[in-house]
Amino acid sequence: MSFEQVHVRKDDLSDATLIEAELPPLADGAVRLEIESFSVTANNITYAVVGDGFKYWDFFPPAADNPEGLGIVPMWGHAQVIESNSDEIAVGERVYGYIPMATHLDVIPGKVHEGGFTDVSGHRQPMSPVYNQYTRLAADPEHDPAREAERMIYSPLFKTGFIIEYFMRGEEWFGAPQVILTSASSKTAMGLASVAKANSPDIKRIGLTSAGNVDFVEATGLYDVVYAYNEVGNLTITDTVTVDFAGNANLLEKLHEHFTERLKYSCLVGATHIEERSTFGGGSAPLPGPKPVLFFAPDHFVAFFKEHGAEKGGQMAAEAWMGFLDAVGDAVSIERLSGLEAARETYLEMLDGNVDPAKGIVIEL
Repeated sequence: MSFEQVHVRKDDLSDATLIEAELPPLADGAVRLEIESFSVTANNITYAVVGDGFKYWDFFPPAADNPEGLGIVPMWGHAQVIESNSDEIAVGERVYGYIPMATHLDVIPGKVHEGGFTDVSGHRQPMSPVYNQYTRLAADPEHDPAREAERMIYSPLFKTGFIIEYFMRGEEWFGAPQVILTSASSKTAMGLASVAKANSPDIKRIGLTSAGNVDFVEATGLYDVVYAYNEVGNLTITDTVTVDFAGNANLLEKLHEHFTERLKYSCLVGATHIEERSTFGGGSAPLPGPKPVLFFAPDHFVAFFKEHGAEKGGQMAAEAWMGFLDAVGDAVSIERLSGLEAARETYLEMLDGNVDPAKGIVIEL
């Protein structure tokens, strides 16, 4: 039986090749997942850009005679068990979780419980455990059969927004009455804005976005006010927290210069150009105001579940997720494409920055 993968050259992310190979015999204790569907978002591009630094390339080794320099971009999606050497996981079960841009994935289930399991494959253990967990849809409080597409498009990014709000609220928003979210049209920013609207209603939510996206961002109803990037100088100077999703060093510099000591916390989400984003234009002079701090969501989620436990923590996230779905409604139209070649082409379009924030792309295999 053959399978397909998309191999990306790590030193040239625009070099993406669809390959076909034969599936190996299934290992003892393993289960074989046939991937049904996944979304392709800007989040996947981040995984590729920072793949070496955060070991994203290490989750799914490519099937190649000479894999050196090649990697597979991780996705989030649904899969079905088509073969099982595990006494605890049955053929026919459906799961949701971290999957490769491919048609199949072998995992070794461990820590199996009614709601899910962890892939205990040796090569995945050095990475964050958050990415190794799979939910069994039959007992998943977040699963809605009618909203599977929205889950793939939004959920990984929403959860980052969810845990940022949880962290900020725990710090009482560093004493600031307002938060500024750059790249306000991004799904992660929208997730943060939604949870903040529900759980921190006294915090003013200010969205910053490109001029062409202002109308879309305003139409979501998630922000109190929306500005274009060239309007930073019009922002009211008061105690402020910024959450930077854009990764634009010049924009971050302008925000720090505008608020200076009134900026109480500068949060960086994502990991592109971290050093450049903490100094003027990447130089040696520090930005005015607080030093930007990188927010790595998996570490915060580990602490979150340690505090609340898997069941309660999962229920808290599920409730916030359902509220987010109600809030965004049909803000994003869903485009469904078929086949792994379509996934490869979509990935390349995303890499080139051809991203319409009002569109969510789902690949069905």
